[in-house]
Amino acid sequence: MANKKSFVPAHLQLWIEARRKFRLSHAHVQMAFELGLNPKKLGKLNNHHQEPWKLPLPDFIVKLYRKRCGKDRPDTVRSIEEMASAKRAKTLAKKARKGMRRQTPDAGPPLSAAEGTHHTTAATNGGVQGWEEAK
Repeated sequence: MANKKSFVPAHLQLWIEARRKFRLSHAHVQMAFELGLNPKKLGKLNNHHQEPWKLPLPDFIVKLYRKRCGKDRPDTVRSIEEMASAKRAKTLAKKARKGMRRQTPDAGPPLSAAEGTHHTTAATNGGVQGWEEAK
C-alpha cells in the first residue's frame, strides 16, 4: 500500500523546515506564525551561545506572544500539516458549494443572458447608449 502524502503549500513548508532546524514545538511554530514572523529570518533571532543577552528562540517567541496576545500559548495547538489540511478541506467545500449553486434550476438565468433585452452602444444607436427591448 502506498503512503499518501498530504499536500502542504510552499509557504507553509518553510515553517516545517524551521520547526525541524530550530527544534521548535508545534505550539512555538503556531505562535510564531500568528505573530507574523518570517520563518527565513528565525536564524537571526536564535541565540547562538555567543550572544548571552539573547533569549533562546522558543523563549523569545513565548515572550512576544505573551506581550501581544496576553497568554502563554494558543488555546488549541495545531501542527502546520493540520492547518494545511483544514485549509484545503475548507477550499474544497467552498468549491463544492459554488458548484451546487450553479447547478440549481431555481437560481434564474445567468446575468449575461437576460432574455428580451440587450445593451446598445453609442455607435449602434446614433449616440444614445442604454437598454432597449429586443424585437
